[in-house]
Amino acid sequence: MANKGKRLRAAYEGVDPTSALDLAEAVKAIKARATAKFDETVEVAMNLGVDPRHADQMVRGVVSLPHGTGKTVRVAVFAKGDKAEEAKAAGADVVGAEDLMQEVQAGTINFDRCIATPDMMGVVGRLGKILGPRGLMPNPKLGTVTPNVTEAITAAKAGQVQFRVEKAGIVHGGVGRVSFSDEQLAENIHAFVDAIIKAKPSGAKGTYVKKISLSSTMGPGLRVNIASVATPV
Repeated sequence: MANKGKRLRAAYEGVDPTSALDLAEAVKAIKARATAKFDETVEVAMNLGVDPRHADQMVRGVVSLPHGTGKTVRVAVFAKGDKAEEAKAAGADVVGAEDLMQEVQAGTINFDRCIATPDMMGVVGRLGKILGPRGLMPNPKLGTVTPNVTEAITAAKAGQVQFRVEKAGIVHGGVGRVSFSDEQLAENIHAFVDAIIKAKPSGAKGTYVKKISLSSTMGPGLRVNIASVATPV
């Protein structure tokens, strides 16, 4: 723990938590402070002026990052017959129906994204209490309940990120790795922020985007000048 403390203290040197950096400066600073022995994930966190306890202030959706996330995504598909074969051909890691439901009920969840054809929702619906809290429940609004399984699998593996605002009005997501170029990270961050802005709910009042921060897995959080990422709402 002592070494970790020293590394974090060193990472925070020169960081002013009260000031906001332009996006290009923040990306460079995050990469310079990412000193872990693995390829750290870069994450964006946004404080929004919403109260998700109200249905008309919920912020939820998906965004396809232009350069992907740098993460290998394991995809499970609930499907039968021809759609199951299509899912396998499209690169799904796990494909099944009632058998897959039983595996999940038994505690085996070896996937990061779950897709289902509409006819399988009767089966998947029984897993709501298991998949829901993990953010894995298929949802037609997110494109994960669909007859177009090939398209959904391709999008998931290509860097599609799901987002959902938390109780405190914060939404966050991984937007790449520190090994990405500055330009790749900046473009991914722009895409993520723009998606959140476009998802502004009808019930949001006042300032919508209050704060944007950037961090790496083991590094400090840096405030980003909102105007350098997107036009404030």
